[in-house]
Amino acid sequence: MLTTIVIIIGAYLIGSISFAVVVSRLYGLPDPHAYGSGNPGATNVLRTGNKAAAALTLVGDGAKGFAAVFIVQRLAPALDAAAWTVAAASLGVFLGHLYPVFHRFMGGKGVATAAGIVFAWHWPLGLALAVVWLTMAFGFRISSLAALTTAILMPLGMFYVAGPAPVAWASVAIALLLYWRHRANIRQLLSGSERPIGR
Repeated sequence: MLTTIVIIIGAYLIGSISFAVVVSRLYGLPDPHAYGSGNPGATNVLRTGNKAAAALTLVGDGAKGFAAVFIVQRLAPALDAAAWTVAAASLGVFLGHLYPVFHRFMGGKGVATAAGIVFAWHWPLGLALAVVWLTMAFGFRISSLAALTTAILMPLGMFYVAGPAPVAWASVAIALLLYWRHRANIRQLLSGSERPIGR
């Protein structure tokens, strides 16, 4: 049990690294909390006009989700951790991104990190969801709509490929958290005031 708790804390700390903040400092850009939506994520960083910084943010946030889960998938059996450790660590890294201890618990909305987690769980499903997100994002030019559509499909896909496994239930929690973090975007979508990508 203690091993599992240590692993979950480690995953949370990895998730707490905000690449929007790190990359913005490297590029000399403003703090992403201070402009646009105030969300430290790739879409908001793109509002600076720096596409390279936005791309690095996207890759970094996705990579930390993938890396944390991938490492735990290999460590947990060797350490004889509980069967639900991978699912719990997946939630841990995701919550770290949403509420990072290193950045006053002011994190992003979790889309890229959730994508990295799914790729670690089951890469073909991750690829399929990425295609859905790209199709929606390029078709409608609204990042939140693409994220919300993909969030609905994620747990459905996980239950299909993994059955009622702990990671499938973790995907439900992640999807619900994605909707919670996008609640302002949902209001803007309903009112027709949601901003398109890049504006």
